[in-house]
Amino acid sequence: MSITLADARVVTPEGVHEGWLTIEDGRITHVGQGSAPGAGLGLGGRYVVPGFVDIHNHGGAGASFPTGDPDQASLAVDLHARHGTTTLMASLVTASTDDLARAAASLADLCEDGLLAGIHFEGPYISTARCGAHNPALLRDPSPAELAGLLKAGRGHVRMITIAAELPGALETVREATANGVIAALGHSDATYEQTISGIEAGGSVATHLYNAMPPLHHRDPGPIAALLQDERVTVELINDGVHLHPAMTRLAFEVAGPGRTALITDAMAAAGMGDGVYELGPMTVNVVNGEARLAGSGTIAGSTLTMDVAFRRAVREVGLSLAQASEIASLTPARVLGLADHLGSVSVGKRADLVVLTDDLEVSGVMRGGTWITEPR
Repeated sequence: MSITLADARVVTPEGVHEGWLTIEDGRITHVGQGSAPGAGLGLGGRYVVPGFVDIHNHGGAGASFPTGDPDQASLAVDLHARHGTTTLMASLVTASTDDLARAAASLADLCEDGLLAGIHFEGPYISTARCGAHNPALLRDPSPAELAGLLKAGRGHVRMITIAAELPGALETVREATANGVIAALGHSDATYEQTISGIEAGGSVATHLYNAMPPLHHRDPGPIAALLQDERVTVELINDGVHLHPAMTRLAFEVAGPGRTALITDAMAAAGMGDGVYELGPMTVNVVNGEARLAGSGTIAGSTLTMDVAFRRAVREVGLSLAQASEIASLTPARVLGLADHLGSVSVGKRADLVVLTDDLEVSGVMRGGTWITEPR
């Protein structure tokens, strides 16, 4: 079946142009400027951007990936899809080895079905001093042997693991991860600048939510932030919700790392798409008040209630990025992290037709995945 989307403002890596595109068998076959050559679905000048790619997400719609429950996972995926995320990696939180293996085995089924793009272990190999919303009693030193067992449980679908570079066994575990094709992310860390550089040299290539859960920049003690921002081998994640980061810090990271090394994430938890209330994040209880998720008792930030359309909109309105730049860091760069940039992440001929239709106000009007509408343009 062939679909033509006409009268659109198409956002590509090169910029925005008035034009059209055609889709056949779930892939983009033509991207043109001006008027479409034939009849098609007129979008009334709405923007078309590539589907968002979220590489760090714990859930939504009241559902949580750390449970490993496939029905909950499906609810969360559906919620984020309706907000434009057409490729999503499920993030787990610190838990016992058995619980992590059980959740990974269950979520691997959904990866094989194409619902998820992979599994991310955010913990247990993180710093007690910077553990955030993770249960400190369950943290442990990185172990290549334990990781090998977790990767086996995930049946090849574990795509990323977060490790604090300063911990005993960290560098060996980073090497074990990368040797098995798993992205080693550095974060939830109290590392020095030098320890972080060692983690990068060992194979660390992603900064887990840069700035958050790590020491702040200091002119005599630059710490992990400077190391991660400066190194061309590292892609930095940013939670652009106005709670985790001031827009100026988001802009600073973007200006240093550039669009090719900056990836918007949500770090969303079960409360995304829901109202205020009490939720669970793994074994931890989270209170959500005025849309902010914080650990019960301590007030520590505990993930977010963010969706990627909001992160995208804030990147343009609050951070001052162009539509093409915001699109790159919400779609193409995270797709590149996952090794999927040849197949998705931009409105380009030959790529999967994962598209988001946006109004002038950058609100989601329609979402397509693989040439099929998840929500039809309105």
